[in-house]
Amino acid sequence: MGGIQTIDVRLDAAHAGWRLDRALADAVPTLSRERLKALIRSGAVEAQGLAVRDPALKVKGDEALRVAVPEPSPAHNEPQDIPLTILFEDEHLLVLDKPAGLVVHPAAGNLDGTLVNALLHHCAGKLSGIGGVARPGIVHRIDKDTSGLLVVAKTDVAHEGLAKQFAAHSIDRRYHAIVNGVPQVSEGMVDAPLARSATNRKKIAIVDGGRGKRAVTHWKRLERLKDAALVECKLETGRTHQVRVHMASIGHALLGDPVYGGSPKAHAKLLKQLGFQRQALHAAELGFTHPVTKHRLSFSSPMPPDMQELKRALGVVGLTS
Repeated sequence: MGGIQTIDVRLDAAHAGWRLDRALADAVPTLSRERLKALIRSGAVEAQGLAVRDPALKVKGDEALRVAVPEPSPAHNEPQDIPLTILFEDEHLLVLDKPAGLVVHPAAGNLDGTLVNALLHHCAGKLSGIGGVARPGIVHRIDKDTSGLLVVAKTDVAHEGLAKQFAAHSIDRRYHAIVNGVPQVSEGMVDAPLARSATNRKKIAIVDGGRGKRAVTHWKRLERLKDAALVECKLETGRTHQVRVHMASIGHALLGDPVYGGSPKAHAKLLKQLGFQRQALHAAELGFTHPVTKHRLSFSSPMPPDMQELKRALGVVGLTS
């Protein structure tokens, strides 16, 4: 059994009229409001020796409370010593460069050997217990066969702060992709809502606005290749398979994409020769505000060798104009 940390909290007069969960989150910044809601509902918050179980209860101000915080229970996933390329790390979060082929989260068919297993090993003893469980906070994901930058929270506060930035679309995320065909214009935007396909649950589809979530991709042609192009996609939103579906929708599917692409014969032959067996997509740039220090952080990742080889094989016809 894990131990329990007891935190004595004094709410001052300025908190009068606030919801209990909000006032506690203000007074105890190391715990997120969602975590405190769960603790309140579980009876872990006491006033004058009595449990207070309503997170919406209005506080009177100038009150003494006691919060009992259990040690994080261990995550069910096994820590595994899998090499990671970490670009930045502090006590709150880390930024890593994920290789293609590494699954982010354990799921049916991939119960281990995932990024979460690797992070549990790397962060052993350094996770504060997101949602009460000792686990890394996966705020966003990139597909198994997409390479590139990913930010991971190590504390509740970092997780909540990063999640808010993703929800507000203030995270700078830029992908590099090699697409079929050469876009005739140098840049454009796709604003098309996405949802799980009604006919194939493994696919995402463009749907009417009533059923899907708004998805916006700003794309720019960087280089002309032979019957292909290198493009940059800046995400205004971050939906599952967004770049892959949006680029396919304008007739420029990602080379190597087995779900949304289908490559012309010449490209398919080249991909086979190179042994290139994934969508040509790389999360190249990531920028966000550190949720605790408030410093703006920016990271870039060079195109991985397999995409560089594909680009060389296609041959640069000319830079965009």
